[in-house]
Amino acid sequence: MSIRIDSQKCSGCGRCRQVCPGNLLYQDETGKTEIRYPKDCWGCTSCIKECCFNAIKYYLGADIGGRGSFLYTRQEGNLLHWIIVGPDGNERVITIDKSQANAY
Repeated sequence: MSIRIDSQKCSGCGRCRQVCPGNLLYQDETGKTEIRYPKDCWGCTSCIKECCFNAIKYYLGADIGGRGSFLYTRQEGNLLHWIIVGPDGNERVITIDKSQANAY
């Protein structure tokens, strides 16, 4: 499992680079973000949650039923929408209220 970064959508803001715990993201010569070693990605999704431009997608492996699916997020105020796009193009959305995320 790994992330992929769409350089056309990347703004070069660097927010994703700041939160990557594995220090796997870097700024290329054009100012855009790239990943050093995709196979070393931990799959923590920190970068995906920080990207406001939907430039980063997380590819779900077949071992967890992904079969070519990918995941990205979209934020709306306190709401974080996790969008899963299947290989057939169908989308599933899981919405989390970030203000209630740690409520027990």
